[in-house]
Amino acid sequence: MNFSNWIYPKDFIQVTFCDKVAPTCAQRLREEGFSVDVALKRSKDELRKHLANKHAVGIRSKTHFMEEDFEYLPELLTIGCFCIGTDQVDLDAAARHGIPVFNAPFGNTRSVAELIMSQLVQLARQAGDRNRECHEAYWGKTHIGCHEIRGKKLGVVGYGHVGTQVSILAEAFGMKVFYYDINPKLPLGNATRVNSFEELLPMVDFLTLHVPYTPLTHNMITKKRIAMMKDKSYLLNAARGRCVVLEDVADAIQSGKLAGAYFDVYPSEPLTKDNPLLGLPNVILTPHIGGSTEEAQENIGLDCTRKIIEFINSGSTVGAVNFPEISLPVRKNCHRIINVHRNVPGVLRQINEILCDYNVAAQILSTKDEIGYLIVDLDAHTKLSVVVKEKLDSLEASIKSRVIWKAGMYSQSQTPEPNAEAMAQQIYLNKVTNSSNSLHSLAEEFDDIGLGKEEEVAAAI
Repeated sequence: MNFSNWIYPKDFIQVTFCDKVAPTCAQRLREEGFSVDVALKRSKDELRKHLANKHAVGIRSKTHFMEEDFEYLPELLTIGCFCIGTDQVDLDAAARHGIPVFNAPFGNTRSVAELIMSQLVQLARQAGDRNRECHEAYWGKTHIGCHEIRGKKLGVVGYGHVGTQVSILAEAFGMKVFYYDINPKLPLGNATRVNSFEELLPMVDFLTLHVPYTPLTHNMITKKRIAMMKDKSYLLNAARGRCVVLEDVADAIQSGKLAGAYFDVYPSEPLTKDNPLLGLPNVILTPHIGGSTEEAQENIGLDCTRKIIEFINSGSTVGAVNFPEISLPVRKNCHRIINVHRNVPGVLRQINEILCDYNVAAQILSTKDEIGYLIVDLDAHTKLSVVVKEKLDSLEASIKSRVIWKAGMYSQSQTPEPNAEAMAQQIYLNKVTNSSNSLHSLAEEFDDIGLGKEEEVAAAI
């Protein structure tokens, strides 16, 4: 990849939202000095063209980025998923292109938990069917098959952020909570941990799923496991659509094995007319609204926006789902260089051989799977940051490098800013140190950008 423009004024950083997010997100990014626009309901080709020169993208569940898309996004620094899940992004492909992906895993926790509690009551009282009947002017008042949830057993599969909130709320309703998680989790309140999924199924009156989509959770609810569930029990899924085989659930509803079901997520969204759950008794369906509250969207927006800003301004990847999670405290009188590289044997030695010739104030390097990520602060007065960047770029394993400057970011006084004269010196130094990836056009690029000494500079690619 060739990133010709390696240093930008802050207002040159361009962010696009491809899906609707909380209005405060764009406001916060603009306050930071970034340029923000919106590109909703674009075709794949239109979106690729629009994003060709963008540095950050904000999406929810509608917009997808697969491996073939990244070759059309040469300037992209990061993707923010303003939601919980990241299934809509090929995370490995993004990492291979040096693009960290952020999400907001806690923002909608309470909203999803409250929705589940409401549906527990709705299913127990067959309220969905009664609602439909009233809209049809039919008075179907009955107590048969209707129950209180107090004293009933609730099974929670996945005792994470949402699962624990559901557990607490369910106990407040007087339910007895049992949970299963593949990782040991401390029970909250009076909840009881069981040793296996199979142990949980025949115990509980209500089974609610709160798991991520992984190979382990793919089709975790099938005909075989439904047969293990308690007769006349209820199934709720507000986790991931591909965790449940809908045809098997439909058969269980029609046979009376299950007394009801609630779904907020589906293997394919939006719903189509051939969905096997349509029209079944005591089956409540909602259009993936678990996190669709104003409070949740505000929380998600603030969290994800903060992570994008911190990555662009300081290189922090804390909260990234596909990258090593590291951050380095801001230091005075430093220029910061970040480098993404393939995690291969010998690369750390090569990096240290480059850095040993310069005054390194601080550095941190971490790896995750195939990706290594380096943050290093160099003495701002050395005027050698661009040389170091070029040497890092010349490594065979290197994917992407950035130099980060911001006036006053690392010092109470003004951190020295690059100018044309300094760049000429750096270009000369680059030549005499035999770095590859010539910077012959760098001075001209500075003239084109019109960078002044007083402008804040946020990122370098």
